[in-house]
Amino acid sequence: MIKIEKTEVFGWEAAIRGMRNPMNSWDKSDSGYVCGDKKCSAMHGCDLCCDVPHYVIGPKDHDLMMRLRNAGTDHRKFMRMITVYLDITAPLYWWKEFDTYKVGTVANSCSTMHKIANKEFDVNDFSHEHIEELDGDEYNMSYDWLLRTVDILNYYRTKYIEINDKIYWWQMIQLLPSSYNQRRTVMLNYEVLANIYKSRCNHKLDEWRQFCKWAEELPYFK
Repeated sequence: MIKIEKTEVFGWEAAIRGMRNPMNSWDKSDSGYVCGDKKCSAMHGCDLCCDVPHYVIGPKDHDLMMRLRNAGTDHRKFMRMITVYLDITAPLYWWKEFDTYKVGTVANSCSTMHKIANKEFDVNDFSHEHIEELDGDEYNMSYDWLLRTVDILNYYRTKYIEINDKIYWWQMIQLLPSSYNQRRTVMLNYEVLANIYKSRCNHKLDEWRQFCKWAEELPYFK
């Protein structure tokens, strides 16, 4: 299970300005902000119909971007300047793999260390969609085990709240399954996303494939 919310993309204007610095070709830039209460037919590739200004890449800038992208990471530095913010809720087993991408990323997470006892555990705090795919005794065994784990965590949560002994806090920390869903606010950029997409779009974890599907919908990502 993965949930992606509150996506914001910034930096187009600065990225394109910087992209044209090496050849002093700023006068050739044909991108800019357009206001839309109608489709912006004057701008290449714009099919938006909205009430607020938005940034549209012109054909000359688009052509240069594509050529620099194809030339490799040394030449496409502008991609590092296109910044993306998003909130991700995903299981710890997925976050463990996401933490591979340390360069060009920042993440602030909800804290299990500080807040693990703040609310009662619920089965829906854990990713268990593939347990739901099982039938008969196999389903009963897996789902009962998850419910039992939730009950044990809530038992130690209650003990910790009542007695305030850290030994019970340790039980929650060390028994917490990797399917526990954690929320993080993440900052990354288009270069990082391109690397992730290349490496993970056909990954065995559903979460990675869903993440890559989300990336495909970002402005100009394809």
